[in-house]
Order: sequence, then structure tokens, then C-alpha cells
Amino acid sequence: SQVVESGGGLVQPGGSLTLSCTAAGLFFEYYGVAWFRQAPGKEREGVALISTGSLVYADSVKGRFTIDKDKGENMAYLIMKNLKPEDTAVYYCAIGPSWVRDFRENGYDYWGQGQQVTVSS
Repeated sequence: SQVVESGGGLVQPGGSLTLSCTAAGLFFEYYGVAWFRQAPGKEREGVALISTGSLVYADSVKGRFTIDKDKGENMAYLIMKNLKPEDTAVYYCAIGPSWVRDFRENGYDYWGQGQQVTVSS
């Protein structure tokens, strides 16, 4: 199944941005969804995860980012507020089984192509 992200772009520090994710043929009600990001010169890291019984955030984004799923629209979102220059990265939506609990990449079966988010004045 193809995972499609949208919503990336350029935003000033302190601004907000919402990333969206959808996948044809996958009903998000039955899957776990995570957002990862990869900054230039750094390894990809997990940012936020929502699955059955789990809601996990990286320490660097706690209180600023919110992950959510809209079962009716079959969409997942990463709502990002108070963005900082260090949030600049390519953001990826990843989909795994409903019981996924952490950010180990081999636990996710479907990946999007990534959305560039740039935080700069």
C-alpha cells in the first residue's frame, strides 16, 4: 500500500504546521502509526507513535507535538506547535501493527516518501 504524506513546508520559529498521512487500502483503526524524522547528517529518529494502548513522544517534542488518527477519514496527523530550527528535517509516516509500542524501524511495514519541514526565519 502506498503511504502518502502532505503538509510540509517552511515555517518561522515559534510557528505551527500539521502533517497528514493516509494510505490506500489500510484502515488506520486497525494499525499503529508513527512519525519519524531525519535531519541532515543525522540518523532517522522516532518522534511520535499512536497505537492500541500506546501514545509515545520523543522527549524533544513533548508538549509541542501531537499525534492523532481520524478513523472516519482514515488519516493520521502530526500537529506541530512552537517549532524550533532543530525540528528541521524530513518527516516520515510509518504504519505498523496495532500493537506496535516503540520506534524500532523494523516494526513498521509501510513507509511514506517523506515531507520536508524547514523551520527558519
